Amino acid sequence: EETEQTAEEKANTDVRESMYLVSEFAQKYFHDTLLNSEEGKAIGHSYFKERGFTNETIKKFGLGYSPEIWDAFSKEALGKGYKLEFLESTGLTINKERLIDRFRGRVMFPIHSMSGRVLGFGGRILGNDKKAAKYLNSPESDIYHKSKVLYGIFMAKQAIAKQNNCYLVEGYTDVIQF
Repeated sequence: EETEQTAEEKANTDVRESMYLVSEFAQKYFHDTLLNSEEGKAIGHSYFKERGFTNETIKKFGLGYSPEIWDAFSKEALGKGYKLEFLESTGLTINKERLIDRFRGRVMFPIHSMSGRVLGFGGRILGNDKKAAKYLNSPESDIYHKSKVLYGIFMAKQAIAKQNNCYLVEGYTDVIQF
């Protein structure tokens, strides 16, 4: 049965789609930073290589790096025309007295839906800053609900169906190594 969306439903759909687009841009930005910036190669890429990840694995999982600059991602996104409200609602940007990138100075693990859309991120700090959390995740949002998503399920779903078997492991790197 066909139904027509109300104006409110259309607006909500547009907001969610904008959040997906910002998240997909962020994934590409972090991945490009990992592969093409001096800081990304020296810090992020080195970390993934030490963990035994091949370039193919890094590409398949869309792994990335967020530079150690307060607002590098936010400035780039705003410069490309993405709206601050969606940078904030996805949790990528914190807007206090100045713009702050939530994940600065971290290697990035994009979290995908079953259909492959980027919902959020996990970021791991590599330094020894005792004040900073080792892992930081995107906050809950209209598109990301931590309790309803399994990291890596998009990449594993066909193998799970084919083998009728699934192993659950705890960390991002554990999932990728499997």
